[in-house]
Amino acid sequence: MSTFVLDASGLLAYLQDEDGGSEVEEALAQTGTIGTVNLAEALSTVALHGADPRQVIGELEARGILGGLLEVEPLTTDDAIAIAELRPPTKDRGLSLGDRACLALGMRLGLPVMTADRAWSELESVIDGVQIYSIRS
Repeated sequence: MSTFVLDASGLLAYLQDEDGGSEVEEALAQTGTIGTVNLAEALSTVALHGADPRQVIGELEARGILGGLLEVEPLTTDDAIAIAELRPPTKDRGLSLGDRACLALGMRLGLPVMTADRAWSELESVIDGVQIYSIRS
């Protein structure tokens, strides 16, 4: 059973061995969930930098991350509504659709969200029902 929801920036920190990536790796030992939107966002970023998204998925599966320690959760109609409802209170903070998709998934599953995005640091005061864990200070 998952203990947290991972956003795209957290997965990228892990994949690219960036600051906070080791925290993601440690958290994955407890299992986590990533939404399809955030997985697509992370894969889009690695593709933009020249990596093959299919190869990245294959490597994550071979390491036991995808299909093991990290569950992939599809977007639901209720998530779409929550994403839309999150737009007004987060607009001034610059959250993307992917950011809001991660938050909506965390709210639906009742799990904290893990991010490398510093812009999320004050969201708990704006959004009820979500706990945010930043891997970067």
